[in-house]
Amino acid sequence: MNWLTNVVRPKIRSILKRDTPENLWIKCPDSGQLVFYKDVEANQFVIPGSNYHMRMGAVARLKSIFDNETWYDVALPEVTADPLKFRDERKYVDRIKDARAKTGLNDSIKVGYGKLEGQGVVVVVQDFDFMGGSLGMAAGEAIIRGFELAIEKKSPCIVFAASGGARMQEGILSLMQLPRTTVAVEMLREAGLPYLVVLTNPTTGGVTASYAMLGDIHIAEPGALIGFAGARVIEQTIREKLPEGFQRAEYLKDHGMIDMVVHRHDLRPTLARLCRLLTRAPAPEVVVGPQAAPADAVAEDAAPVAPQA
Repeated sequence: MNWLTNVVRPKIRSILKRDTPENLWIKCPDSGQLVFYKDVEANQFVIPGSNYHMRMGAVARLKSIFDNETWYDVALPEVTADPLKFRDERKYVDRIKDARAKTGLNDSIKVGYGKLEGQGVVVVVQDFDFMGGSLGMAAGEAIIRGFELAIEKKSPCIVFAASGGARMQEGILSLMQLPRTTVAVEMLREAGLPYLVVLTNPTTGGVTASYAMLGDIHIAEPGALIGFAGARVIEQTIREKLPEGFQRAEYLKDHGMIDMVVHRHDLRPTLARLCRLLTRAPAPEVVVGPQAAPADAVAEDAAPVAPQA
């Protein structure tokens, strides 16, 4: 070895090396088509050619719903991070730290309050990227806080469900969130306020067995997987082959389990129209120029989120 190998060559490699983002391209799971990430992001994470609906993060979802992409982040109750001191291959607290670093969220639920075509609404979003959108104590508290805020503001509540079910690392404490969220839904119903559920891919397990299937109206995105147990488990139990498209949004609509299947591009106006119908609110006035943030902001436990470029 000489100076050409040890010194010159590494310097040349460092000059020529170019860092390429890992998510520069996205491969469509349906068609195998490679699509530029920025194009998919601009299209609300729907693949342009195949119309396949990719998963959508909590922040991107809130931006797509609220007027001017502006809302108030609602402060959520703090809970014990690891109540059972659970450990399998890794410590549960380490898994939570990794999920928080990956998503920028404190847990799998994010709650926002803002305007949807001029009407105040509370939006609860479940992020599948945070430990599979699993339902634990923190998520349960966040959902209940969202319902309570809707009652305080006398506004509709919209929930975007995306989950693999209860969080096994919290055991019975996770399962207790099923009846707790169910009671919160009943509180909203007693207040006479609309509760709309948008089922996204996937919505399964204990979430499907609780608040996700208790809405006044159930909307699903195209092709979303919706069910309690997995198809393989069901086939092994009943020892029969399941029908084509079983547990998909279109199959559930045809069999009366949900009310409608709505493309993501049409979701915002559909939700706004349903909120107006269920609250008997007037049609929005045409506003020229930027709209103001909600006047009835949640001052004590919320922070405004400005539009992002």
